[in-house]
Amino acid sequence: MDFFGTIMAPFKWLVSIIMIGFHDGLSAIGMPAANGWTWTLSIIGLVLVIRAALIPVFVKQIKAQRGMQLLQPDLKKLQDKYKGKTDQLSRQAMAQEQMAMYKKHGTNPFSACLPMLIQMPFFFALFQVLSGITAARQTGVGIGAMSHEQVVQFDESSIFGAPLSASLLHGGGGDQVVVWVLSIVMILAMTASQFITQKQIMAKNMSEEAMASPFMRQQKMMLYILPLVFGVGGINFPIGVLIYWTTTNLWTMGQQFFVIRRMPTPGSPAAKALAERRAAKGLPALSVLTGKRDEAVDAAGSSAVEIKGQRVQPQRKNRKKK
Repeated sequence: MDFFGTIMAPFKWLVSIIMIGFHDGLSAIGMPAANGWTWTLSIIGLVLVIRAALIPVFVKQIKAQRGMQLLQPDLKKLQDKYKGKTDQLSRQAMAQEQMAMYKKHGTNPFSACLPMLIQMPFFFALFQVLSGITAARQTGVGIGAMSHEQVVQFDESSIFGAPLSASLLHGGGGDQVVVWVLSIVMILAMTASQFITQKQIMAKNMSEEAMASPFMRQQKMMLYILPLVFGVGGINFPIGVLIYWTTTNLWTMGQQFFVIRRMPTPGSPAAKALAERRAAKGLPALSVLTGKRDEAVDAAGSSAVEIKGQRVQPQRKNRKKK
């Protein structure tokens, strides 16, 4: 086994055992063990488990992103301070001050990549498991935590006549027309959901400072490049992998919709819309970092109410002694 295979072995085992757990549970309630829909629901169950486990990481990502938004004015001042200075010492000093600023506020520009980076080993593991199903069946072995019997069941399973281990580019048995149509539909759904997710972030959940920053140009490029990369790469993905990636993209899209509506970035159009909704209902403001009620604002408001409503005791005038 090569170095990459050694690293991926635990992920392959974990991915396959989660799928088997869902498969056995669905089989126990009456779904056919060798049916493609049983394995499809097992893949969807795998997505739910992984994405639910990533919720704490996603919360940290949101807080870090908000911290980065609040840092934009300071970062702009730092860039203006070293503007036009291209010598090595100036660049090094700027980098050190920038890192110190990130450390002070507990954030960093790479936080947005965390959920994707954590999820990628599981994606590659699933890809290796599903793409290796046919070979494992032919050699009479299992793959990951799947026994040879389960490998045979999966290899024979299909949805709409398309095997889950088949791909648009490499085929894999079954009705080839159905494989092509289903693969193209899944690739389009996968890329469209990813594009919509990024588009709604840029349109509703970015402040004016972020929209004017150089980072925004990179975001606009990624808006079109990432869906294109996954769309082109999708022709190599087995249908089972396309189901996984489409499902996780739909989760991300729904998750982002919730965050944009309930916990938007400070200064963004979504934040203004949330403030207007809460003001119309007479609700207090929310903290830009936690998305919860701003205790400082509440305390200030309560103090003002207490001072305003407090009864002033009349003071007794000093009488002159006779």
